[in-house]
Amino acid sequence: MSLTGLLRAVAELPEFIRLAEARLATAVAPTALAPVLLARLAAPAPVGAARRLLVVTATGREADDLAIGLRALAPSSTIAVFPSWETLPHERLSPSLDTVGRRLAILRRLAHASAADPLVQPIDILIASVRAVLQPMAAGLGDVEPVRLNHGMSVDLTWLVERLSELGYERNDLVERRGQFAVRGGILDVFPPPNEHPLRIEFWGDLVEEIRTFSAADQRSLELAGDGLFAPPVRELLLTSAVRERARLLATAAPEIADMAGRIAEGLHVEGMETLIPVLVDKMVTLPQLVDRSSTLVLIEPERIRTRAHDLERTAAEFLAASWHNAAVGDQSPIDLAGASYASVDEILATTDGRSMPRLLVTSLATDLELLDASADEVIDFGAAAAHEYRGDSGLAFADIAKWTAASWRVVLASEGHGSAERFVETLSGEDIPARLVDSLDDEPQPGVVSVTTASMLHGFVLEGCALAVLTETDIVGQRSSTKDMRRLPSRRRRTIDPLALAKGDFVVHEQHGVGRYVEIAKREVGGVAREYLVVEYAPSKRGQPADRLYVPTDQLDLVTRY
Repeated sequence: MSLTGLLRAVAELPEFIRLAEARLATAVAPTALAPVLLARLAAPAPVGAARRLLVVTATGREADDLAIGLRALAPSSTIAVFPSWETLPHERLSPSLDTVGRRLAILRRLAHASAADPLVQPIDILIASVRAVLQPMAAGLGDVEPVRLNHGMSVDLTWLVERLSELGYERNDLVERRGQFAVRGGILDVFPPPNEHPLRIEFWGDLVEEIRTFSAADQRSLELAGDGLFAPPVRELLLTSAVRERARLLATAAPEIADMAGRIAEGLHVEGMETLIPVLVDKMVTLPQLVDRSSTLVLIEPERIRTRAHDLERTAAEFLAASWHNAAVGDQSPIDLAGASYASVDEILATTDGRSMPRLLVTSLATDLELLDASADEVIDFGAAAAHEYRGDSGLAFADIAKWTAASWRVVLASEGHGSAERFVETLSGEDIPARLVDSLDDEPQPGVVSVTTASMLHGFVLEGCALAVLTETDIVGQRSSTKDMRRLPSRRRRTIDPLALAKGDFVVHEQHGVGRYVEIAKREVGGVAREYLVVEYAPSKRGQPADRLYVPTDQLDLVTRY
């Protein structure tokens, strides 16, 4: 549902006008107001000059929350979240094919966007956690051609199978997870990471006769796929002839990694091979170097971003210093893998300064001494406050709402579902508070009346400068009852799982890999650095083989909830 009426309500506020015109600015505002600020910047005329944005948050969860709020405020903008690896750069564990595929689909859109092509639309607002922004990647990944098929095309199935393998897809008997494909006669099943469902392509000779989605659970065909197949790479280290030759030379020069390098030279995907990316490719880049230079870099709560970045840098450095190849030669590594380590926030800012990118800091603090350059940044204080967290005290919430409506404020209440929105209207009317239910808040909210609508926003705010108060169901009830993002379950708003409360065999849900069984908490050691993992067991990827196991680091338990 749309909340674009909020932009109309704040359009004439002097602070928002200054924000639209500023090139280097620090906005002093609660985090809850950030979606409105960003939607205002990205809004097309006549609301303001549109900008493309690269938005950085402290965590991946915050990035997803921000994207959900922005989709209600800026429905005409294309919004994407660039995910980070689940693994550390030197951890000798490969990131999931799903995550890599979604990353490379976005990189393709950054490098070869086309407004006429619905699958590579230009991205207006790109959101990423600081972890995703600081991690270097192999250059040129956005230039790798994805596999694209449409009804009526002629393509050799043997070539297609080879190409999917080159892009990192795993061949399997049945397609059950993203990054897999299967061939049965003249039928190709493939599950590209950007898709909600896998695709089934039926061939008549070399002719693509039909492309349909199908259910991974029961393998039943569903509906026609109008956009066809768009399959980006699912590995960030593609085993090209150049990479394989470098791996062959590396195996000879560095016996400590001869096994891994030798298998890469043979064209085999090896667990943890991404560790060697810096020495197998020509150049490494970070995300800010790949976006349009006219984009505005936005840092949400920069102090939290800097703290998180310091933690990431320290942890990555510990893994590099104690990695197996260093330990094998007395801490004297024959190869330099530091190119895979996280960059610093200062390095990222220096990169963007060199590209002359506009910059906006959004902070709830009055000043941010580490990141604020008082001589360059224009400080804009919005005089806003985060909505009170009522934690189920509806009496206090309704008292505040009554006070605002009596003063002819514009009050908006965003509910997660239509049913709860209707109940809010009934309850407010019972308290003699004027309220009306609106399907979408496309127009400026009416003063003195509570506009209750269905929209996904995590928290609200109070903006005294234009007599506007926005509350969410989460603010009043204390927890989010549902989510509009159903592609990955469970909702990120749910509480992090407590591994001590789990018993062996309990069903859990990983937001990318789905439902599995909890096995144990295991400790794995890499070159003297120990790390604990939650072990989740899944059905084997091949029949007759042992069950697949997923190792979830304990600092990423927000990805897992009970079933």
